[in-house]
Amino acid sequence: MSNTNGGGSSPALAGAAASLSVQSRVEAGANALPASGADDTTNRKNMALLIQLRWTAVIGQIATIAFVHLGLGIALPLPQMAAVLCGLIALNLASLMWMRHRADISNRELLLALMLDVAALTAQLYLSGGATNPFTSLYLLQVTLGAVLLDARSTWSLVALACASFAGLTLFYRPLGLPRYGFEDPFTLYIAGTFIGFALDAVLLVVFVTRINRNLRERDAHLAALRQHAAEEDHIVRMGLLASGAAHELGTPLASLSVILSDWRRMPTFTSDPDLAEDLSEMESSLQRCKSIVTGILVSAGEARGEGSSATTVNAFLAELVEEWRAARSVTTLSFKNSFGADLAIASDAALKQVVFNLLDNAFEASPDWLELAAERNTEALLLRVSDNGPGFSSEMLAQLGKPYHSSKGRPGGGLGLFLVVNVVRKLGGQVMAQNRPQGGAAVTLTLPLAMLAIGGDHAE
Repeated sequence: MSNTNGGGSSPALAGAAASLSVQSRVEAGANALPASGADDTTNRKNMALLIQLRWTAVIGQIATIAFVHLGLGIALPLPQMAAVLCGLIALNLASLMWMRHRADISNRELLLALMLDVAALTAQLYLSGGATNPFTSLYLLQVTLGAVLLDARSTWSLVALACASFAGLTLFYRPLGLPRYGFEDPFTLYIAGTFIGFALDAVLLVVFVTRINRNLRERDAHLAALRQHAAEEDHIVRMGLLASGAAHELGTPLASLSVILSDWRRMPTFTSDPDLAEDLSEMESSLQRCKSIVTGILVSAGEARGEGSSATTVNAFLAELVEEWRAARSVTTLSFKNSFGADLAIASDAALKQVVFNLLDNAFEASPDWLELAAERNTEALLLRVSDNGPGFSSEMLAQLGKPYHSSKGRPGGGLGLFLVVNVVRKLGGQVMAQNRPQGGAAVTLTLPLAMLAIGGDHAE
């Protein structure tokens, strides 16, 4: 089996894929997640990290105040510092409640959160020595987080606030009252505090900047996937338009050929010669086959799912599909195994039929002597497996499954078959898996949610 388009089904499959691609764009509408939506999701994660950092700051400040006041015997204004801590706790609780009712978080709101943290740090430093407090280095933590999280203008606003706060602390602060005994060298105490502040900065920066960068990488990966998806949809739409246009152009010459063959059918030269009459019948059959393909392209490209569909069942749909494929290609080597079980009413979907036709054509091209279509039910999904005894897939093709222009046949424009299959099945809410069989050959498995195929089921990506 090879991932290139086979037989006459791929043009119609391109039309079906284009129809589903356009329909998904219309139905997705405002539910589609643009780049700004990805940014909002990332900002929510980053706001949650800031809330975690604030809890860490509350615990750290409580531990530091207790150690300095009780362990070192340095008098601190405990009521005022406790009020600041209560304000931080209230801010965190309010932030958690606020996030529950917010679908998105903007850059301005992240800036406000960081500014409030700077204000709380400034209040605590004011109450504990001002600029002489070695924990002024914690300003750098807020500035660094701002540089990672915010845009340039907001970051400079945060830098200005931090610098202004530090400058203000050199003029306005409550001096620390050191005990007369036990601190012969206050500078040693300052150095110890500076080391602790530096260690806190380093540890917190590594922990939280690493998490923030992970959020940003996830956002970038999500945006890259959206761009790839948009490019594939655009590619499918263009292919569908090309297939539809070609079908319209082919309609006139096919009609002319039909008229000519009808005239030949009445000519004595053809009616009197059995061999010529047999050839004429074969030509008419092939012409009818071409007209059916053209009609299928136009129907697939012009109909949304469900329009013009007829009610059927899973077993009837599969039986009709296999019979139609065998008859159209005069193939007797296809083995059909139906293990679906209890029947289920569904809508006959032209796009799904073209998908299976495409896989069967590819399998037949790779393995004319034997191919198999197996159907089974896996909880609430329909599994369709097309197997063959061909050369199988190369490791590169398996790694690039569903990517256009990756084919083992080396033909210009090859590799579109599985690309269209994967995208049509994805539009139907399913998945495609390709693998090489242990006994040789290849197998492609389609997993389709029955809820998407059932009558009245909504199409969703």
